[in-house]
Amino acid sequence: MAAIRPVAELDTHEVFNQPPALEDFNAFSSDRMLSAALSRAGGAAHRAGLAALGARVGSAEVIAWGEQANRHPPVLNNFDHQGRRIDEISFHPAYHALMALGLESGFAALPWSGAAAGHVAHAAILYLTGQADSGTSCPMTMTYAAVPALRTEPEVAALWEPGIRAGRYDPAMRPAGEKAGVTIGMAMTEKQGGSDVRANTTSAAPSGEPGWYSLRGHKWFCSAPMCDAFLTLAQTEKGLTCFLVPRWTPDGARNRGFRILRLKDKLGDRSNASSEIEYHGALARRVGPEGRGVATIIRMVQHTRLDCVVSSAQQMRSALAQALWHTAHRSAFQRRLIDQPLMAAVLADLALESGAATALAMRLAQAFDANDPLARLLTPIAKYWVCKRAPGFVYEAMECLGGGGYIESGPMPRLFRQSPLNAIWEGSGNVIALDVLRALARDAESVAAFAGFLDAARGRDPAYDALVKSCDFSKAREGEARHLVESLALAAAAAVLIAWEDPLAEGFCRLRLAPRGAAYGAFTTAIDTRAIIDQAMPAV
Repeated sequence: MAAIRPVAELDTHEVFNQPPALEDFNAFSSDRMLSAALSRAGGAAHRAGLAALGARVGSAEVIAWGEQANRHPPVLNNFDHQGRRIDEISFHPAYHALMALGLESGFAALPWSGAAAGHVAHAAILYLTGQADSGTSCPMTMTYAAVPALRTEPEVAALWEPGIRAGRYDPAMRPAGEKAGVTIGMAMTEKQGGSDVRANTTSAAPSGEPGWYSLRGHKWFCSAPMCDAFLTLAQTEKGLTCFLVPRWTPDGARNRGFRILRLKDKLGDRSNASSEIEYHGALARRVGPEGRGVATIIRMVQHTRLDCVVSSAQQMRSALAQALWHTAHRSAFQRRLIDQPLMAAVLADLALESGAATALAMRLAQAFDANDPLARLLTPIAKYWVCKRAPGFVYEAMECLGGGGYIESGPMPRLFRQSPLNAIWEGSGNVIALDVLRALARDAESVAAFAGFLDAARGRDPAYDALVKSCDFSKAREGEARHLVESLALAAAAAVLIAWEDPLAEGFCRLRLAPRGAAYGAFTTAIDTRAIIDQAMPAV
């Protein structure tokens, strides 16, 4: 019998020149751009809690949770094993662990707790937890954002807000009053309407019980159908009205008129359940005045749009960190990739984009804390720009990793699939651009606040001054809305960096406010690429 060769003889090569995994690091403390933006936005008091959360998010354990929650997507169970209709969703344990980490860190509760800089802290929590998994951000964001809409109906808010402010995650399917904490979803979009919610055909009629209505119709997208209740729109005799549909009725029975037809098979966001539902006489409470559904739900939408901005900025940071880490630990042609001038130009350009998006997101959250009229106009401007920039950004970062960035076992494909979502959710580009035009025409207070915000940064950079001078709010036309919003977004991002005396301000103005090539790294302007890269590099 022939001798078995030693294992060593079977080896063909040694694995080297490959970066170690970016894990077991502090996602907050290692991020100089986020840390600086938090302090400048007034959130320094939250640093200790965010550092603790950052350590968890950067741990190998929590990174693995994100991978597992996406590898094992949710499953719809319409019936139990005895044939009773239940319409419940099953999740991998990693999903529940991620939800508990976010909600019990204050994701939804902190902004409504009375704490100073609560919305800034919320934005930073989202920025961190989203780096582990973006799908779980959806139900947590809607739970956070539901509060302003619920408060239009004090009796309803009194029932539901304590469960939101509890800061607890309780996945059990049972009446809200028996749970440690609750989550709130949203069911808005219908097949025929999309963003045109006034085209909704779902109807609502009094149920016979005081304050309760019976809903009939369909919703093409119901986000997070495992939540305890859903804000939705339906037509009454007085017009489109906002309602809250609970999964359980006050008598402790399932709301059997709420039926899940199927889960959506999506490009990304796979850890999160999105669904198509029907209302077959579902019981609901009215929220806000009859016929004022859009005005009521916009209170929620304004806050979900803030989270779209923060989430896209977080995706940029996640992709940038991977690109920086990879290029710092891999060599080609006898030099580290990060030391090669062409790669350094790309990385510095990406770092400027990421840093500006982070600063703009945190400045926007600061405006929410101050109840500043600036937020009403800055929100759609930032939402349009930051969310639209994310997919191209993530792609460019993926290219920095080469073929390895295209492999599903790494983090980049999941980041790339996730990156278009925020630009689509809560109003795609044209809808947002039109919202900006309406605000410019109708909301003089927010226009004045935005103009003052831009004016405060004048006199420190000639390219910025020239851009602001060219922005004429009074001549906005629908066909040119995208160009105007893009100009306003660039001016807003530059204004934040300038006002905060951010080290990235000069480079951003040079590379974004002057003629240049279209691709990242395609510029001839002299900037200190090494200083920009060093500021953005994860401090591990």
